[in-house]
Amino acid sequence: MKNWLRKHPQVRTIRVAAADLNGQARGKRIPTRFADKVVEDGTRFPMSVLNLDIWGEDIDDSPLVFESGDADGILHPTERGFLPMPWLDAPSALLPIWMFHEDGRPYGGDPRHALRAVVERYKDRGLTPVCAVELEFFLIDDSGRKLQVPLSPRSGKRRKAAETLSIRALDQFDEFFTDLYDACEEMDIPADTAISEAGLGQFEINLMHCDDALRAADDAWLFKMLVKGLARRHGFAASFMAKPYEDYPGSGLHTHFSVLDKNGNNVFDDGGPQGTAIMRHAVAGCMNAMAGCALVFAPHANSFDRMVPGAHAPTGISWAYENRTSSIRIPSGSHKARRIEHRVSGGDVNPYLMLAAVLGAAMNGIEDGAEPPAPITGNAYAADLPQIPGDWKSAIDAFENSAEVKRIFAPEMVRNFILTKRQELHYMQELTPQEQVEIYLDTV
Repeated sequence: MKNWLRKHPQVRTIRVAAADLNGQARGKRIPTRFADKVVEDGTRFPMSVLNLDIWGEDIDDSPLVFESGDADGILHPTERGFLPMPWLDAPSALLPIWMFHEDGRPYGGDPRHALRAVVERYKDRGLTPVCAVELEFFLIDDSGRKLQVPLSPRSGKRRKAAETLSIRALDQFDEFFTDLYDACEEMDIPADTAISEAGLGQFEINLMHCDDALRAADDAWLFKMLVKGLARRHGFAASFMAKPYEDYPGSGLHTHFSVLDKNGNNVFDDGGPQGTAIMRHAVAGCMNAMAGCALVFAPHANSFDRMVPGAHAPTGISWAYENRTSSIRIPSGSHKARRIEHRVSGGDVNPYLMLAAVLGAAMNGIEDGAEPPAPITGNAYAADLPQIPGDWKSAIDAFENSAEVKRIFAPEMVRNFILTKRQELHYMQELTPQEQVEIYLDTV
């Protein structure tokens, strides 16, 4: 890590940052000449900092604050090391960190450790999850009271229509996307295909699959930070909030995953289109935990505006082959790439918690040898299906009471997440829809 800074002498400051429960980067700015100390000894800040609400406020009744004396955790660099921050004017570097107790134990309230614990369950069985994510986001002109599509830098016009898979829509913001791909290259984020989506100024970029789930979550977390920062340099906003426009579909964060055995074989591949028994067990696990984990997949008040029938976001708990109305889809294609697509999450999720919930639920099903119901055919919105919680309070209650959630997340994580979301629920009820949008636009 020290060598990276020596190879980049133009870097004047670093940011050390960890993801809190809402996926917000929390940390410090440090002059480069003091960076060696952080690399060697870590840095410290209160454990409660990873358990702030969406406004960055303490949780009123959290035992992490006054009850414990607001004790420090110690944060060490992750294996990612230093990364450039191309969205800033001054040459700067980001050092991702995660939290531990003084005695070296992982801090159970750190989202990255939640995913690490799930990955360890796979390792214990000689298995490795392979993950890829698809991230949807909006480019938005938020300079006035009403959100709208930014003016095209090429034409100076504002295209107020859906542009599904439109090359013209991509070309209108070609300079932004060119800078974005260059920045992803600098940060070693594996950005692949970009498309325009069905919302106003909405786009999707896929990140390539990775056999390191922690790195896949890092990539998604860093990508969201990069897109939002870089958009501001281009004079508009980028937002991953679930539903900025009432009359258009919201943004999702779909996850594809398969599982390799110790010999590198895909355990979902049966040589044909159906997939193996292990794949069905994983599907069943995902379905069984879906209601309980809905709070992870839809963590904010605005999240549930996206999850309505017929809006390209699943509302029922189902699985199917090659069917985008179901909550779990088995894509077609080569049997060697047989995988599960989990379609519930909004773009506003914390990627670490989301991947922990998806992979942890799948492992529950694998461990139990669980069997799913028959796959559906046709329109899932028209079928009589068990439903994903349809409002924030119901999702909080389901998360608190779910036996499947308790198998996936540490007790400290469950408690902290519930306390955070109950506080946000209370204070969001005091705000107008416009004020809620202002909160979520730049944060999530």
